[in-house]
Amino acid sequence: MASEEASLRALESLMTEFFHNCTSNERKREIEELLNNFAQQIGAWRFCLYFLSSTRNDYVMMYSLTVFENLINKMWLGVPSQDKMEIRSCLPKLLLAQHKTLPYFIRNKLCKVIVDIGRQDWPMFYHDFFTNILQLIQSPATTPLGLIMLKTTSEELACPREDLCVARKEELRKLLLEQVQTVLGLLTGILESIWDKHSVTAATPPPSPTSGESGELLSGLLQSPGAAKLLSQPVPALEGESEQVCSLALECLAHLFSWIPLSSSITPSLLTAVFHFARFGCAARGRKPRAPNGPAAPPAPERARLGVLAMACVNELMAKNCVPLEFEEYLLRVFQHAFYLLQKITREHNAHSVRSRLEELDESYIEKFTDFLRLFVSVHLRRIEAYSQFPVVEFLALLFKYTFHQPTHEGYFSCLDIWTLFLDYLTSKIKSRLADREAVLSRYEDALVLLLTEVLNRIQFRYNQAQLEELDDETLDDDQTEWQRYLRQSLEVVAKVMELLPTHAFSTLFPVLQENLEVYLGLQQFVVTSGTGPRLNITAENDCRRLHCSLRDLSSLLQAVGRLAEYFTGDVFAARFNDALTVVERLVKVTLYGSQIKLYNIETAVPSVLKPDLIDVHAQSLAALQAYAHWLAQFYGEVQRHSPQQFVSLISTTLEAITPLISCKVQEKLLLSACHLLVSLATTVRPVFLISIPALQKLFTRVTEPSAQRLPDKAQVLVCRALSNLLLLPWPNLPESEQQWAERSTNHASLISALTRDYRQLKPAASLHHRKLQLEDTKVLIQQTLAVLQDIVQSVSGEATRSRQICYQSLQESVQVSLALFPAFIHQSDVTDEMLSFFLTLFQGLRVQMGVSFTEQIIQTFLNMFTREQLAESILHEGSTGCRVVEKFLKILQVVVQEPGQVLKPFLPSVISLCMEQVYPIIAERSSPDVKAELFELLFRVLHHNWRYFFKSSVLASVQRSLPEEPMENEAQFSAIMQAFGQSFLQPDIHLFKQNLFYLETLNTKQKLYHKKIFRTTMLFQFINVLLQVLVHKSHDLLQEEIGIATYNMASVDFDGFYSAFLPEFLASCDGVDSNQKNVLGRNFKMDRDLPSFTQSVHRLVNDLRYYRLCNHSLPPGTVKL
Repeated sequence: MASEEASLRALESLMTEFFHNCTSNERKREIEELLNNFAQQIGAWRFCLYFLSSTRNDYVMMYSLTVFENLINKMWLGVPSQDKMEIRSCLPKLLLAQHKTLPYFIRNKLCKVIVDIGRQDWPMFYHDFFTNILQLIQSPATTPLGLIMLKTTSEELACPREDLCVARKEELRKLLLEQVQTVLGLLTGILESIWDKHSVTAATPPPSPTSGESGELLSGLLQSPGAAKLLSQPVPALEGESEQVCSLALECLAHLFSWIPLSSSITPSLLTAVFHFARFGCAARGRKPRAPNGPAAPPAPERARLGVLAMACVNELMAKNCVPLEFEEYLLRVFQHAFYLLQKITREHNAHSVRSRLEELDESYIEKFTDFLRLFVSVHLRRIEAYSQFPVVEFLALLFKYTFHQPTHEGYFSCLDIWTLFLDYLTSKIKSRLADREAVLSRYEDALVLLLTEVLNRIQFRYNQAQLEELDDETLDDDQTEWQRYLRQSLEVVAKVMELLPTHAFSTLFPVLQENLEVYLGLQQFVVTSGTGPRLNITAENDCRRLHCSLRDLSSLLQAVGRLAEYFTGDVFAARFNDALTVVERLVKVTLYGSQIKLYNIETAVPSVLKPDLIDVHAQSLAALQAYAHWLAQFYGEVQRHSPQQFVSLISTTLEAITPLISCKVQEKLLLSACHLLVSLATTVRPVFLISIPALQKLFTRVTEPSAQRLPDKAQVLVCRALSNLLLLPWPNLPESEQQWAERSTNHASLISALTRDYRQLKPAASLHHRKLQLEDTKVLIQQTLAVLQDIVQSVSGEATRSRQICYQSLQESVQVSLALFPAFIHQSDVTDEMLSFFLTLFQGLRVQMGVSFTEQIIQTFLNMFTREQLAESILHEGSTGCRVVEKFLKILQVVVQEPGQVLKPFLPSVISLCMEQVYPIIAERSSPDVKAELFELLFRVLHHNWRYFFKSSVLASVQRSLPEEPMENEAQFSAIMQAFGQSFLQPDIHLFKQNLFYLETLNTKQKLYHKKIFRTTMLFQFINVLLQVLVHKSHDLLQEEIGIATYNMASVDFDGFYSAFLPEFLASCDGVDSNQKNVLGRNFKMDRDLPSFTQSVHRLVNDLRYYRLCNHSLPPGTVKL
């Protein structure tokens, strides 16, 4: 005993030293090593048992329990059975004796260690494991301890980690399921008895003025006055111990519900008990009632926690989508209970508004309740709506109150998500039941109109200033500010209502927009001219604030009107024409007004606030008008042949509004909005007369004259795209003979000539010898010009042949200049990057127009320039820009190898050689994913689009299966490519793994890759081996399913070979398992040939192999294994 006592004192002092602030890291490592060595000793557990019973040092107890945990989970197989019996007997006794005095984290750890023993030995060697837990729960003195044990058992045995074989996992689940009914019965009893005990003693409160009304509503909902009365009882006050027991019972239930199937074990009385406790969350945080004639009740946060835990139980049930028919009635009962709570939460009391009531509730409870509502709408609404006794419309009224009284923005967002789910459900329901569409809509019409009105009010400062001013409109999160997210989510709801009720939505929105427009259009009378220019003569602080709110609202409403544009086009164009015309005319008027009186340049009393507001309204009016481009195109199609005056007037006025804004002096936000609208007119609407409008001709001249001041880069690209599209895109509804291609071609050539004037003067030799300053100027010129040209090519890439021909004729000289300049800038990766982007766009959009010989010249130039040294320099030394250059070069080659016909086939050998001999060796061993994805996509394209380069199959061979195997060519190159794919599966990059697995599967689906003789005989089992090893090492666990399917597809080519040759060989080569274990693994792999059974066997093999290795690795040397 003395030695144990001495060891304990030494351990305590080591632990104290380890956790002391002054202990160095080196000394900590020494202590750690000492402790690990002690733990590995056979019999160390005896010391730990003594330490646990004799110390009060938390660190020592935690260490001792860790030794036990390690022994049980990793070395249990090698522990003598006598020792096991002793441990199984001593640890529960220790727990029973000390559970009230141990710190909670030590007690919980000790519970887990005992449960770990049960996980290994129950029921064979530890038959009373579960019985003991049930007895603990049933004895009032140890109920809390029993519940902790039960919850830990559910956590550790129902979904065990991988340190068990599959057979044991299945056995444990089955054993637990047999106990579910008993356990749920016990938990129901605990919750009911505590509720009943405290309800009886709770004083009856005076009747509330609204109780009668709520009782009636509730009776209607629950179809049972008795149940309603029961739920109307006041929530009792619990003392601390009862509170703790209920918390533990609800935690157990929540975990049990997460894995047990819905069945009759979940009784009505259990559901009622859970909902009794859910009511604790409805109690406000501030109140602390006293239990009558007893101690003070626990503080409100503790009471609310019971409500949170109860709702967590309910949500676990709600999350189950698979509902047996017999359980549907239970579900109805769940919803009836929950909507009683929703009613209670949203009921207005005398002085209490719903919002202040929600503010008083615990945030976590509100969160759980919102989760419940989301699950109800997304998973179960379609089931419950069919029940006549379930009042869906009344539910929506409660949800409405709940949504629009949320105390936090996040809470409001979550509720908007629920409405979006409901609107999606309603839309799909109406589309699938066109016959009774009107009946369905009329049922929900009032609710939808109310929702729309309230959401619109919520985005306006006029109604909701206090909350909207709290929103952050500066910090970006996921590319949007908090304000933008708020507005976008709100407008999505508006749009979904518009889809269902277009007339109502429009008549609700337009008057509000009109009202704010009047304020904006009336500003002209307040503009006065002063010495420094025009000024807005509104100076009173209150007036400025009101104007600020009105402008912010107008900006939001303009976005709303733009969002609804899609609901005026297509089949409904004629029916909703007048509404749309009204909107477009107003928008045209507003944009022209803003441009004419130049509100964006006006001085204001509060420039930091009002000036951005005025700019934003102007920009949003242009953006809203742009959203109606498709409507304008459809309008043009209707009136093109007769009476287009109204349309011509709209377009001409729009251009008058746009062209003054296309200037360097205009703020970028406004300038870009104008440019985007111009692009839409030229690209989507394409009226014939557009080019003859004087305002546009002026713009044309302004952009092309030599002295023209260049716009900011983005705006310059957009304006050039618009002007180019005007000349290149075919006019709608006109025959070829009326397209005036000759004249347009000449104009386009002069446009491109003007835009590339300086670029075409560049000479390759001169570029190399520029001084540094001139070199930078040259780089800027190249980058700016190529950005414009690339965008022009991109915008016609999907158009008719004629448009692309004219485009290429205009660009031809610039393309040749670019190719001549390329070698001079090969070492300037930023310029090469721009040039290759341009050439990639050319290959993708104008390959045919470039002609064969020039295409060959470009490819040959690139192949010559990208030597192995140049590739290595780009990839290894120039960082991300260099890698981008190589990636774009490989993308160009992807376009080349996909080209149908024989024209570019001569380049195939060079492309494969470049990939396998130059690029692949550089990147193969690098951990960085750069370039790899593009290289493997290129290799995939080589195989996919050039299969006959490797396999010369004839039509006859594919019809007559009996013919000998098709001949193969270029075998060495094919093998090298496959080898590279195989190697990529051994690397950690999960994205590359997923991509390459997809490529192999695609080649198998389309070209029967796995069936080819070369693959079947020399590669098939190597690939299966690699995939199985990846599963065993858990390096790409997210792709388990994909790997399982690919393994099946490969094995199915030769199941006989797989079962008779591969599987035995694979098992024989597995280290870390003995021959008996290998035999068991082999026997457990069923010889099924269907996909689900096969993949199940694969995952079983992988799990059990890992389990055996874990056990064997942890056994002490010389252990005899049975």
